[in-house]
Amino acid sequence: MQAVEPLRIADARNAIRHVFIRDLVLMCRIGVHRHEEVQLQRVRINLDLAVREGRDLQDDLANVVCYEQIAIAVREATSARHIKLLETLAEEIAALCLTDERVRSVRVRVEKLDILPDAASVGVEIERFAG
Repeated sequence: MQAVEPLRIADARNAIRHVFIRDLVLMCRIGVHRHEEVQLQRVRINLDLAVREGRDLQDDLANVVCYEQIAIAVREATSARHIKLLETLAEEIAALCLTDERVRSVRVRVEKLDILPDAASVGVEIERFAG
C-alpha cells in the first residue's frame, strides 16, 4: 500500500491556498453520558482546508471556497441532533468540507470546553484527504 503524503498548506509550488476557521465556539449536545443528551455544551472547532487554486479569482466569491458557507454547514451539523463522540463530529465536519471538489484535504480539531476543571479543553484532531 502506498503511503499518502499530506498536502502542504499554503504551498505556492503546488497551487494550494489555505482557508481556515479559527476558534468557532458552538453549543451542541455531545457526549456519552445521559445528561449530555439534553444539556448543551460549548465546543470549539478549528478547521484548516488545503484548497487547490484554479481559475482566476476575478474578485468573485464563486471562485473560492467560502468560509461562511462552511461555518453555516458546521453550525447545522452540530445543532441537528445529539452526537455521542467528538470523533464522530470531527468525521462529519471533515466530510462536509470535502464535498467541495476544490478542497484537497482538511484538518479538523474539535474540543469540548468546560469538561475537566483542571484542563482548558479535551478533544480530537483528524486530517482527511479528498478522493
